[in-house]
Amino acid sequence: MKKAMVIVALLACMAGKAQTFTLQSKDLGGQAMMKQVLNGFGCSGGNVSPELFWENAPAGTKSFAVTMYDQDAPTGSGWWHWLIFDLEKTCSELPADAGNVQKNIAPENAIQSRTDFGVPGYGGPCPPPGSKPHAYVITLYALDTEKLGLGANASPALVGFYLGQHTIQKASLVFYYQQ
Repeated sequence: MKKAMVIVALLACMAGKAQTFTLQSKDLGGQAMMKQVLNGFGCSGGNVSPELFWENAPAGTKSFAVTMYDQDAPTGSGWWHWLIFDLEKTCSELPADAGNVQKNIAPENAIQSRTDFGVPGYGGPCPPPGSKPHAYVITLYALDTEKLGLGANASPALVGFYLGQHTIQKASLVFYYQQ
């Protein structure tokens, strides 16, 4: 009887323990590869957005968004490299190069809005030559709404405001690049 009670208690503890909302990538390590680096602004990389996948979305998730931000950009306000949102709640991955708006690789109905480069889609790392390594933060947002109600011309600040209003939980990856 005592053994059965211990097993029941263990099962109850395990059932009550939630899984962690996790963002992962097979393309990213601690440093950006030339494949991800911008092809422009003095950089000559492949400008391919990394493959991303996630699991254990929190209860109530109705859609997802992904952003990439350089907190070390010498602008006083950082630099937005990628904003993609209105990813359906059944979505659990973005393939490599999904940020290339010309290739239409991103999930159907997803919106990629304007970055600080002035255009929608992924713009890879390209810090000023000689600067310290820049930290690039890719954040996945689990949202409480199916659509943000914004379009491809929405500014990063406006997208960020809407994300702040609808975020249930978020998960991030950080990688670095220096030239």
